[in-house]
Amino acid sequence: MALIVVDFQKGIAAFPCVHPVDGVARKAGDMATAFRSRGLPVVLVNVTGVAPGRTEHGHPSGAFPPDFAELMPELNAQPSDHLVSKQMWGAFTGTDLQAYLRASDVTQVVVCGVATSIGVESTARQAHELGTNVTLAVDAMTDVSAEARANSLEQIFPRLGETGTA
Repeated sequence: MALIVVDFQKGIAAFPCVHPVDGVARKAGDMATAFRSRGLPVVLVNVTGVAPGRTEHGHPSGAFPPDFAELMPELNAQPSDHLVSKQMWGAFTGTDLQAYLRASDVTQVVVCGVATSIGVESTARQAHELGTNVTLAVDAMTDVSAEARANSLEQIFPRLGETGTA
């Protein structure tokens, strides 16, 4: 089992969200501490740019401010954590995440982060498609849209795996 924490980073924490990002990130940080204490892998994911050729979000070069990708201190990142930097919504495409999980004999992941309907849902969908068992810690995630979050929680997540709390 591994914990995948998606996009709790300085640049995204600045966006207005349904729940205060720092409180939700603390729950993710508490889960990360619990996983580490049991010797289980912790994967911290950040977004460092946009997919090549994508310009719809005002970043034609794919470049963000220098501190945009800095992980939030609530995660208490450790040298043993595996960092995945992505340019897509999901954490598997174009990264070493699948190889890392396979090398660690991981068959189940717990996913949390921001945004529920984008990075978290995309990562959970990809994990599911790869045959990994998925659990979603719904109180350790938030979104910029209450409606999009509700759709993920009510319609999508029950089809991808189990839901629970931190």
